[in-house]
Amino acid sequence: MKRIISAAVSIALVAASAWSSAAHAAPAWPKRPIHIIVPAPAGGGIDVVARLVASRLGTALGEQVIVENKPGARNTIAADFVAKSAADGYTLFVTSDAFTVMPFVERKLSFDVPGSFAPVSLLATQPLVLAVHPSLPVQSMREFIALSRSKPGGISFGSGALGHYLAAEYLQKTAGFEMTHIPYKGGVPAITDLVGGQIPAALTGQSPMIQQVRAGRIRPLAVMSKARSTALPDVPTLAESGIAGIDLFEWIFMLAPANTPKEIVARLNAELAKILAASDVRERLAGGGFEPAPTTPAQLDTMIRESLDRWGKLIPQLDIKPE
Repeated sequence: MKRIISAAVSIALVAASAWSSAAHAAPAWPKRPIHIIVPAPAGGGIDVVARLVASRLGTALGEQVIVENKPGARNTIAADFVAKSAADGYTLFVTSDAFTVMPFVERKLSFDVPGSFAPVSLLATQPLVLAVHPSLPVQSMREFIALSRSKPGGISFGSGALGHYLAAEYLQKTAGFEMTHIPYKGGVPAITDLVGGQIPAALTGQSPMIQQVRAGRIRPLAVMSKARSTALPDVPTLAESGIAGIDLFEWIFMLAPANTPKEIVARLNAELAKILAASDVRERLAGGGFEPAPTTPAQLDTMIRESLDRWGKLIPQLDIKPE
């Protein structure tokens, strides 16, 4: 993750230069509003990033960029909609790394991952965090695991996305304990119920929980990535908590339907690189718990394929069956 972020500025400059040199070949696009499809409810991490990018992208392109939320069916509703849309640059997809899990947990997909989509750019990353309600008598991951082992079925936890749930399964497998999963349609409703005491724990991206942590309404126990979060620097990593071998974080990126003209993809990539390099955008993302991380389409394609390979090997070990 750090390598991706440290390269952001140079990638932005390269992408902008590439677009400038090829601008004369670009089609007359856009001529009407562009729609960004998001597979999550409004207010969640993917939605926050998509809306910030959409507002700036609209200004850069001179056309309105509209965000449409299509949550449900473990992201497949939104993905199916985009895969079947015209490859003309007017329908885009902002999603998360859960995209790379779909082929292994869905029995039937009406589209191909990744073949039905064209990579545009990585946008941002955020750590995954396990947090508990203050009433739960634990102060650390070690205490949480011990308490969960003492309960039939373990402690109940909410997750806001498929990737969060699989991260929790990986954690349980690695650390040797059980929890009971309560699925939510996004990180915001999961954290809302955690704050209200309806659930004792949650594992989500950090963005919907930062303000609640700072207000003392929930207690974070650990981040799932190798490095500590810059937004929650006092929260230890799993490795620091005695659980080695896990380095998971959420990454949010943009795709287009397969066969979208290369000139349009190049224009989008160049504009996104400039947007994500802007100091005010970086500050707003950081305030929400994200780190901007633009890439080239080829770099995003490599990330997606490496993630597909990793989950393809890991999911059978977690004994998760397609549904």
